[in-house]
Amino acid sequence: MRRQRGFTLLEVLVALVVVALSLGAIVQATGGYTANQAYLRDRTFAEWVAHNQLVTALMSSDWPDTGRTRGEVELPRAGAGIGAREWRWVMQVSTTPEEELRRLDIEVYPLDADEDEAPLATLTGFKGKP
Repeated sequence: MRRQRGFTLLEVLVALVVVALSLGAIVQATGGYTANQAYLRDRTFAEWVAHNQLVTALMSSDWPDTGRTRGEVELPRAGAGIGAREWRWVMQVSTTPEEELRRLDIEVYPLDADEDEAPLATLTGFKGKP
């Protein structure tokens, strides 16, 4: 009688388990990478929003009053080839020990973020009296 060569059913099942575990790890790593990329994209856009608001405040000829200012902006703009996203920014203007200098603290959140959620970007600047 000739002995046949090949894999037993047990060997095939063990090989399939190894492949399934490997594929599961690859899918999980890819999902984590994708989520991280989306987070970094959002942080970058939030930083841009903060910089835009700071530059707008610094370029204005008005002396800013102390207190909070809020606003919303869309970035990137629709039609830029990337899905537009709306952002909520909060600017806190406060006094400094120097009377002719104001501190501007800007925080940026996704528009759909909860009130108690941490900002995606925070930026501080100073404006001198014109």
